[in-house]
Amino acid sequence: MNEGALPCRLPVMQAPIGGAGGVDLVAAICEAGGLGTVAGSWRSLDGLRSTVAAVRERTAEPFAVNLVLDFAQEARVALLAELRVPVITFSWGVRRDLVELARSAGSRVLVQVASREAAVAAVAAGADGVIAQGIEAGGHVQSTTGLLVLVRTLARELRVPLIAAGGIADAAGARAAHAAGAAAVACGTVFVATDEALAAPVWKAAIVAADADDTVLTGLFDVGWRDAPHRVLRNSTYRRWEEAGCPPVGARPGEGEVLARVDGADVVRYSDTPPLAGQDGDLEALCLYAGQSAALIDHVRPAAAVVRALLG
Repeated sequence: MNEGALPCRLPVMQAPIGGAGGVDLVAAICEAGGLGTVAGSWRSLDGLRSTVAAVRERTAEPFAVNLVLDFAQEARVALLAELRVPVITFSWGVRRDLVELARSAGSRVLVQVASREAAVAAVAAGADGVIAQGIEAGGHVQSTTGLLVLVRTLARELRVPLIAAGGIADAAGARAAHAAGAAAVACGTVFVATDEALAAPVWKAAIVAADADDTVLTGLFDVGWRDAPHRVLRNSTYRRWEEAGCPPVGARPGEGEVLARVDGADVVRYSDTPPLAGQDGDLEALCLYAGQSAALIDHVRPAAAVVRALLG
């Protein structure tokens, strides 16, 4: 696998996992031969600059920065181009102008897609590769199609490398993705459950304890990002809402209730903010992102061990 899909030694990429993907995790994955990813979408420009510098202090290997195009990202792309970040990934949209800006600085550009139409648009915009996201994925999910069907569909038509994302946590999943036509895999949930991840212990423990039916694709945790489906673990907030009859926004139980504070700001029930290490509050009730692959994860490991396990 890999076949030019990723500028790293091994065909393994860390999907963006928000604040859980700190510098330690990104660097550890890169040092193990994979491609670590900084979630850059909501960082200030100064914060993004310092994070890129910190990753470079920890590793000389290539790394990626992800930007979500459902939000304004022009200034961040310009900064990443100035910093000559090795790989820039875009999700939730295709923008030819941003792809061209990134590539003009020498960055490799990967675009996450959830359909044939989006994949064709990404290639037409100049993407070097496409990340195919299946409905099994954790976090925010655009796809309505199973991963292997999506990859096989895209592999028939596209002439750029495919990276498979969604529901992969072990070598068997990686082999299946390769057989379907993927050159590499991108994994998120299995990297949340690592020693280096900044996820709160309660989040990691919930992933380890999860069974196959413990994740749900929902729109419930929408404070901060409306109309963006996401796959999470059922927790006390979800069950309380379900028991109340799944009422709409404005009538949900506990709406507006402060569950934690992050960097001096209140995090309310139904926020899209997951719990991170060192935070206080009712962390189990926050958004616990996880893909269906959580059922395959039975312990927390070092990130390098996860990279090796994905290769069998």
